[in-house]
Amino acid sequence: MDKTYDPNAIEQRCYQSWEKNNTFAPSGSGNPYCILLPPPNVTGSLHMGHGFGFTLVDILIRYHRMLGDNTLWQGGTDHAGIATQMVVERQLAAENISRHDLGREKFIEKIWAWKNTSGNRITQQLRRLGASIDWTREKFTLDESLSQAVREVFIRLYEEGLIYRGTRLVNWDPHFLTAISDLEVVNNEEDTHLWHIRYPIIGTKDHLVVATTRPETMLGDVAVAVNPDDERYTHLIGKQLQLPLTDRTIPIIADEYVEKDFGSGCVKITPAHDFNDYAVGQRHQLAPINIFTPNAHLNENAPEVYRGLERFKARKKIIQDLEALGLLEKTEKYRTKIPRGDRSGVIVEPYLTQQWFMKMESLAKPAVEAVKNGTLRFVPENWDKTWFQWLNNIEDWCISRQLWWGHRIPVWYDDAENIYVGHDEKHIREKYQLSDDHVLTQDNDVLDTWFSSALWPFSSLGWPENTSELKTFYPTSVLVTGFDIIFFWVARMVMLGLKFMKQIPFKEVYITGLIRDSEGHKMSKSKGNVLDPLDLIDGITLDALIKKRTEGLMQPEMQQKIEKNTRKEFSEGIQSYGTDALRFTFCALASHNREIRFDTGRLGGYRNFCNKLWNAARYVLMNTENHDTQPGETSSADRWILSQLQKTIQTAQAHLDNYRFDLLAHTLYEFTWNDFCDWYLELSKPVLTSSESTPAQLRGTRHTLLKVLADILHLLHPITPFITEEIWQRVAPLAGEKAGTLMLNAWPKVNTTLIDQSAEDSFTWLKNIIVAIRTLRSEMNISPAKKITLLLRNGNEKDRNYIEIHHDSITTLAKVEKIDWLKKSETPEESATVLVGTLDIFIPMADLIDRAQETERLKREIQKLTQDIDRTQTKLNNPNFVERAPKEVVEKDQTRLQEMRATVERLKNQLNALAKIPL
Repeated sequence: MDKTYDPNAIEQRCYQSWEKNNTFAPSGSGNPYCILLPPPNVTGSLHMGHGFGFTLVDILIRYHRMLGDNTLWQGGTDHAGIATQMVVERQLAAENISRHDLGREKFIEKIWAWKNTSGNRITQQLRRLGASIDWTREKFTLDESLSQAVREVFIRLYEEGLIYRGTRLVNWDPHFLTAISDLEVVNNEEDTHLWHIRYPIIGTKDHLVVATTRPETMLGDVAVAVNPDDERYTHLIGKQLQLPLTDRTIPIIADEYVEKDFGSGCVKITPAHDFNDYAVGQRHQLAPINIFTPNAHLNENAPEVYRGLERFKARKKIIQDLEALGLLEKTEKYRTKIPRGDRSGVIVEPYLTQQWFMKMESLAKPAVEAVKNGTLRFVPENWDKTWFQWLNNIEDWCISRQLWWGHRIPVWYDDAENIYVGHDEKHIREKYQLSDDHVLTQDNDVLDTWFSSALWPFSSLGWPENTSELKTFYPTSVLVTGFDIIFFWVARMVMLGLKFMKQIPFKEVYITGLIRDSEGHKMSKSKGNVLDPLDLIDGITLDALIKKRTEGLMQPEMQQKIEKNTRKEFSEGIQSYGTDALRFTFCALASHNREIRFDTGRLGGYRNFCNKLWNAARYVLMNTENHDTQPGETSSADRWILSQLQKTIQTAQAHLDNYRFDLLAHTLYEFTWNDFCDWYLELSKPVLTSSESTPAQLRGTRHTLLKVLADILHLLHPITPFITEEIWQRVAPLAGEKAGTLMLNAWPKVNTTLIDQSAEDSFTWLKNIIVAIRTLRSEMNISPAKKITLLLRNGNEKDRNYIEIHHDSITTLAKVEKIDWLKKSETPEESATVLVGTLDIFIPMADLIDRAQETERLKREIQKLTQDIDRTQTKLNNPNFVERAPKEVVEKDQTRLQEMRATVERLKNQLNALAKIPL
């Protein structure tokens, strides 16, 4: 093995070998285990959320593959309607061409050409992450087989009356001229104004005051509502108002939707342009009035003076006209959430339009029951409350989109607007017995991307054909996904899986938290805190990182702020950490918390862990290659590490089965770094280097070294596949294991006969002794190179027995030259002392340190720390700092203050101990 661990030298070579040898394919034997890749957008690139979630999936897949299960990670990508169409439209715009210039067919050809040359970048990035997806079965949501499934589901649901065409309110993107889902709407707080408008009461000189952030929509008002219990207005209910700037009158109605204590207690009702108002309008049989064109200009339903104006220009004129008429009572600054399209960035309008909808109530009931009766389980379980809340209040789903890229709705119309539903025109003519001269035109809309994604668990396995994959792997085992798409994807997969397969699509749903930066902020381009997983794997210079984070941002102030913060956070850029270190970090962070803070400091720690494993493997190989490694006589250290190994296997398996990836990482880290590398490798040295060791003892220790390292590689492989594979290829022949990839080797089994409590008790004693001696040496500033004399007093028979058993280990690990027992009445002078149980340990200090020099050093340290304590305490006593500084900063200073005080106390104790030693 190379002296230095270099992930760049092994990772891509290793992955290419796995893929070339088709090692990701199901074995064909064992219990079926299948996970679906949440299909990333074909336009997408790997972000931290992907890296986090997909790493956890790969850990489960590799684990179950090693358990001997018939394991499939079914992968694929989503056609991503708006996102993909937008990419190609931008390319055309650079040539001054629109999609309408090309026409639908030519435009779709352009998108397919882009997809075949530039799409699927993310699948290459997934390979870099180590994702062991069976690429031979990769799917795309617009593949013909999946398109057939989409059409079949639409047809069946339509024939059952669960899909219908109707005019309802939807989220409308005026830029892309399409309905969009709630998930595609970003609601961020922005500064705006609240305009208070007077609505004259007919037949009186009085008026009602209505406040709105969208004064242009008042032209579509059909009523003003008050709370039925609001005594200020009960006498006005049923009266008419003059709608300002129009020749219409509207009624005053009573509805409990109105909060009488909010604002004036009067709410304008505009059913065609507000979701809440739409519901009020339906309750009161108020016909909605749409005042917008699809591109958000005012239409023929607005007064003539405003027709054709863009909505915000109309707003400006409406405000001016209200002021001129004395109908604008006041204007105040206001901060509220503004809905914007996540792709276009423009403000989304609630818009009344004809769309295709799916009835959801009857589909939701079985999905609710599946969680209630335990057929479907959420991990963590608290997410079932969110599930019930949404599904019990579900509304019909708008499934149509006014795009060209996607699954075109399988509906045709004739000149009389009759509706025909089928797979294609030929099928429809046969189904409805229509002649060739009966003109048919297909619906221009496509289906919401989430419609095809909802079928993913069975369409990706071959449905509607009864394929062997479908019979073997449906229902799948677990879905790993973020909580932000429980409604948009998870629920819909469950509803349609129960509908068409009569079974849930997966038995468990493991909900991950969302990745944030180290301060808990959402990663976003505007904040300049985005991290690219590949940059963490390969490394990136500071200048390149700044350029990447500021590219495309228009405001110079924002660019400067992001550059400053980036220079502060990554003063030397980002070093290459390798994939395994990143995967271990993701695993260690995967608690059941709603938010996951990513700290690159931890990434460095796990890079060191990989390096530690590499060096440990080199030590084992150097001491076992060309040696007899058959089983032999085991030492107490051998028996201890083998016993600890069995418990580690048990614990690791329990954590994996319970989706506690964070605890899994902690368990394997502690065993590998502390028990194996720090303790056992050191304990093996006396046996391997002593001229008095017998051949049986040497064989016993060498065999144990290989056995434990081999099992560590197996246990770590799901988390860190590359380094473990590379080491395994060197270890396997020595350990007598079969050739081939570690990935297809069996997960370690617990050997209960090796669990040896007496060996563990013995080692715990040894560990306590060694730690006590090392701590005392450190506190007294005794050079690590100096050998010491150990004087022991009191204790019990077990202490005396263990001292004899572990004599060589103590002298080696604690740098002890001689061990002597004192009588109970003896107390050595000029010694440092520590108590372990009832055993007194003394270290004679004469000639070990210079008391005067050490006293001065301790005094300087105490003085410096005391000054730091005073400064920190002064800062924490300042109310302005405590109130204005981020909570994390205050807590960090409070913790540091406690640590400094504890250190000062320890140093003073050392100073007192030194006073007893002669100069």
